[in-house]
Amino acid sequence: MVEKRKIKVVISKVGLDGHDRGAKVVSSLLKEAGMEVVYLGMYQMPEDIIRSAIDEDADVIGVSYLSGEHLVFTPKIVNEMKKHGLDDVLFIAGGVIPPEDIPSMKEMGVNKIFVAGSLTDPLVEYIRSNVRGK
Repeated sequence: MVEKRKIKVVISKVGLDGHDRGAKVVSSLLKEAGMEVVYLGMYQMPEDIIRSAIDEDADVIGVSYLSGEHLVFTPKIVNEMKKHGLDDVLFIAGGVIPPEDIPSMKEMGVNKIFVAGSLTDPLVEYIRSNVRGK
């Protein structure tokens, strides 16, 4: 019997955003759901997140925003993903994101956005249903 590889998720905070409680909670919940999670911590730059995703052979990149810089860092992350050919990696974002910014973020290339207070079951199901196999 061939053992199926766990879904691997890289979770990070970006820029000077110093509030990481939500990212830690999501990391724990995804681990409990059977996923392998690499939490990079706070103060990461887009290049560092993408380098880690490549090094870890991640299936998912998750970025948590609180600082209001989601419209600044999202296109930088997407550009780094494209530059490194990570078309098969799911990119999700979460945190405090104004509803009016969600369409722009999706146009930039975020696959799914989970705002603060989102239920965890839809997050886990979204990842399981949309992750691309490697």
